[in-house]
Amino acid sequence: DKEVRAIFLRLFAQLFQGYRSCLQLIRIHAEPVIHFHKAAFLGQRGLIENDFLTKVLNGMAFAGFVSERGPPFRTCDLFDELVAFEVERIKAEEGNPPKMIKHVRELAEQLFKNENPNPHIAFQKVPRPTEGSHLRVHILPFPRINEGRVQELLQEGLARSQGAPSAARGDKKCVVPAGPPVGTFV
Repeated sequence: DKEVRAIFLRLFAQLFQGYRSCLQLIRIHAEPVIHFHKAAFLGQRGLIENDFLTKVLNGMAFAGFVSERGPPFRTCDLFDELVAFEVERIKAEEGNPPKMIKHVRELAEQLFKNENPNPHIAFQKVPRPTEGSHLRVHILPFPRINEGRVQELLQEGLARSQGAPSAARGDKKCVVPAGPPVGTFV
């Protein structure tokens, strides 16, 4: 599942490489509007006659993509890093399938880590007691809880969580890296 998603992530990163250089911020309204200059994007990549890409750029999904990913200051993710920093790596892997597969597996691992930041925490379902279980005599009563030991365990857990680096990405906003301009992909 994650490898298929990683393949599509790479595909869209290749398809939209340099899109940030064709974004225009229009400030004539109370809220700034982000506009994507489609002709510049297609012209600089030499794809003006490409019907598929033209239809993708004219679609509502791409308009949503621009409005969501257009702001220059927002939370960055794996796609932003791919578009900005992995352009040359993706280009170099085009003729080398083993390297491409290795990169796809690395991306799949990152996607898995993003969705499961704490894989060691497993949730188990507690089975429901069977009928008449409360009538059984051989079941021992639940032991009393030692409040001192509970506090001690809580303190240990807090100390561990404060000392360990967070595996999940925070929602920390930053300036989105623009990556290379569109003209470098021709």
